[in-house]
Amino acid sequence: MSENNSSSKLIQHQFNPYTDNGGTILGIAGEDFAVLAGDTRNTVDYSINSRYEPKVFDVGDDILMSANGFAADGTALVKRFKNGLKWYHFDHDGSSTSRGIKKMRLSTAARSIQHLLYGKRFFPYYVHTIIAGLDENGKGAVYSFDPVGSYEREQCRAGGAAASLIMPFLDNQVNFKNQYEPGTNGTIKKKVEYLTIDEVIKLVKDAFTSATERHISVGDGLQILIVTKDGVKEEYHPLKKD
Repeated sequence: MSENNSSSKLIQHQFNPYTDNGGTILGIAGEDFAVLAGDTRNTVDYSINSRYEPKVFDVGDDILMSANGFAADGTALVKRFKNGLKWYHFDHDGSSTSRGIKKMRLSTAARSIQHLLYGKRFFPYYVHTIIAGLDENGKGAVYSFDPVGSYEREQCRAGGAAASLIMPFLDNQVNFKNQYEPGTNGTIKKKVEYLTIDEVIKLVKDAFTSATERHISVGDGLQILIVTKDGVKEEYHPLKKD
C-alpha cells in the first residue's frame, strides 16, 4: 500500500535560469547633455556578492548603456552591443566621411539593441536596459527598453530594484508632473524646462540616497556617467553600506 502511494506521487522538477542581482539605474536627458547613473551593489536575496560592480558603461561613440537585473545577462548584452559597434565601424571605416570612422547615432544604437533583445525573445535577457547620449541635433536623449525589445525615447527613466521608489520622484522633479505655478491656485501647470547639469547631478544623488534608505538591494556606491559634446566623464559618490 505504501509502495503504491509513493509511486503515485507526482515529482515536479524545476529549473530557473534567472536571478535578480538587485541594484538600480536611471537616466535623465538635458538640453545638451545626458546622464546615466547606477549603484554598485550586487546581491542575491539577502547576500551581498560585491560592493563594487559597475552597472553603467561608456560603450563607445559617446553612448552610455546599462542593462540591470540578472548580472550575467546584462554583461552579455553590453558585450554583444560593443561587438556590434565594432562591426559598424568596420562597415563605415571612413569611406563615407572625411573625418575618419563614422560614429553610430544614438537612434541607430537604440534600433540595434532592439534587434538584440527581440532576437532573444523566446529566452529573454532578464534585464531593464537604458541608453543615453546626444541625438543628431546635439540634444540629450534617453531610450528605455523592456526585456523583449520594445523601447521609447524619454526625458527620464529609472529601472531595477528601487525603480518604483525613484520614478515618481523623477516624474515630479524632471517632468514637472503635478506641479503648478505658485499663486494660481492649482489652475496653471508649471512649464516643463530643462534642468542644468548641476541640478541633475544633485537630483540623482538625492534619488539614490533616498532609495538606499528604503531598499536593501541598493547601496555602497553611486556611479554617474555624463555625456556632453566634449565627451564622457564619470563621477563616483559613496552610499550607505548597510
